Amino acid sequence: MLRRGLLLILSSPSGAGKSTLSRRLMDWDRSLRFSVSATTRRPRPGEQDGREYYFRSRDAFEAMVREGQMLEHAEVFGNFYGSPRGPVEKAMAEGRDTLFDIDWQGGQQIRNSALGRDVVSVFVLPPSIAELESRLRGRAQDSEAVIAERMAKSEAEISHWAEYDYVIVNNDLDTAFNDLVTILQAERLRRDRQPQLADFVRGLNREFSAR
Repeated sequence: MLRRGLLLILSSPSGAGKSTLSRRLMDWDRSLRFSVSATTRRPRPGEQDGREYYFRSRDAFEAMVREGQMLEHAEVFGNFYGSPRGPVEKAMAEGRDTLFDIDWQGGQQIRNSALGRDVVSVFVLPPSIAELESRLRGRAQDSEAVIAERMAKSEAEISHWAEYDYVIVNNDLDTAFNDLVTILQAERLRRDRQPQLADFVRGLNREFSAR
């Protein structure tokens, strides 16, 4: 039964595990489309344009916003990030789900957009603030100043947890992943996401009448 694709938003403070969960979910279901964001930040070593991000100049990014090409966008740590609209709408029309690894600002914009009825939002919490800081340091990607800035922002990010449909506490990665899979499977089976069910049930009723 063909259904309209849904938009799965995964958010968390930096270091809580949303990116790791996103990668595992993409490996679990190859039909799931990952929304590659556009950004004005510089590529990190090993990153490629169009794979991790679409790397754009600030002028080019702002032009995309003015032309309505961004489903959402926000400024984070001095750089712009945003989700190009066209690929998302194409995937939805094909019945494919799109996964967003974005912050609360981007999630809020998508939920408030014309596509809001197709959103399923999940917020990932760390088991403790001490563990959150430990994970940030363990990544060995950021300077002490950046780590301090991310930790300072975490309190504000966590304050938006109640805006989400589901909340997962990432105390154990395997358990958190299983919870995420359960959420996605249940949301795919919602009656209002299966538009051909009415025709299917009418067919069953015709079988009753023919007995």
